[in-house]
Amino acid sequence: MSRILRIDTSSRTDGSFSRDLTDAFMEKWLQRRPNDQVVVRDLAAAPLPHIADVTIKGYYTPADQMDASLRAATALSDLLIHELRAADILVLSVPMYNFSIPSALKAWIDQIVRIGHTFSYDGKGFNGLLPGKRAYVLIAYGAGGYLDGGPFAGADFVQPYLKFLLNFLGIADVTFIPIEATTADPATIAANARKARALIDAAVAAASLRAAA
Repeated sequence: MSRILRIDTSSRTDGSFSRDLTDAFMEKWLQRRPNDQVVVRDLAAAPLPHIADVTIKGYYTPADQMDASLRAATALSDLLIHELRAADILVLSVPMYNFSIPSALKAWIDQIVRIGHTFSYDGKGFNGLLPGKRAYVLIAYGAGGYLDGGPFAGADFVQPYLKFLLNFLGIADVTFIPIEATTADPATIAANARKARALIDAAVAAASLRAAA
């Protein structure tokens, strides 16, 4: 049995392609692995605060020097990192907003990327502290041309950023499942949805083979 942490980041609760794509992924996953435990954190339903000056001070204060205000300022970070550490699999549901990730997701990232907790630095280099986990990132692009070397590929700051970030934390096994042109005509949307569903089927089948090996 695996523990899955699902993070939803779209501001839209109805008509969200990233949420629908992730729902399809989770449905297919749980059909094959019904005993897996799923924890959901919806960053639209329960937005996270941006880190503040006192939060940053807390991040860089040794544990034995933390006072009550610093402990309070980093309590949310502690909780979110605990959720992430407890998960075997991270599932990120991400729409592209203005060529990058939603600010809701950035707020979560700023709470969980923390020295001494999810990465370390020895004076010479960085080391991720979350090895052995897998991540699946389901992305919805409103326009077309971002995938397969299309004309907007250079404007995609979602996949490269999230791949680098997750690798930085030690999560080397990252699978991206995208759908693009979600604002196009119905026939194009349907065709792209079929492509995305095929990617979901392949990813879940590969995960099942790994689990059985």
